[in-house]
Amino acid sequence: MAAVREQLPEGRYGRSADERADRGLKLVGAVLGAALLGVIGWFGYDYVAGQKISAEVIKFSVVSDSAVQVHLEVRKNADAAGSCTLRSRSEDGAEVGRLDVPVESRGGKRIDQVVEIRTTARATSAELVQCTAR
Repeated sequence: MAAVREQLPEGRYGRSADERADRGLKLVGAVLGAALLGVIGWFGYDYVAGQKISAEVIKFSVVSDSAVQVHLEVRKNADAAGSCTLRSRSEDGAEVGRLDVPVESRGGKRIDQVVEIRTTARATSAELVQCTAR
C-alpha cells in the first residue's frame, strides 16, 4: 500500500490560510493592546495632573473623650481653593466625628495645619476622607 500525503509540500504554494489568519490576529491584538495602554496612560496622567488639592494626615492625637487633634499637610496649586474632609472613628469602627477643613487660595503651595475634630465618643483614629477643589 502506498502512503497518501494529506498536506501540501512545504514552501511550494506559499503560506497556508491558518498562517495568514494568525498574522492578522497578531496585528489586531497589537493595535488593541497599544490602544489600551494609551487609554490607561491618559487616565493616569489626568488623575495625577488633574488634582489641584491633595492632603495627608501627618499625625493625630486623642486629646480627650470628645476631641482629636489632627496635623494635616495640604499640597495644592498656588491659586486652588477648596476643602478637605476628615473623620474620626471609635474602636468599633463607627464614625464619631467629621470635620470639613477649608483650604484658602492664598497661603502658598504647601500648608501645615493642626485642627481639632469634635467627637461624640472616644476616638481611636483620624483619617482623611477626601479633598475637593472649588
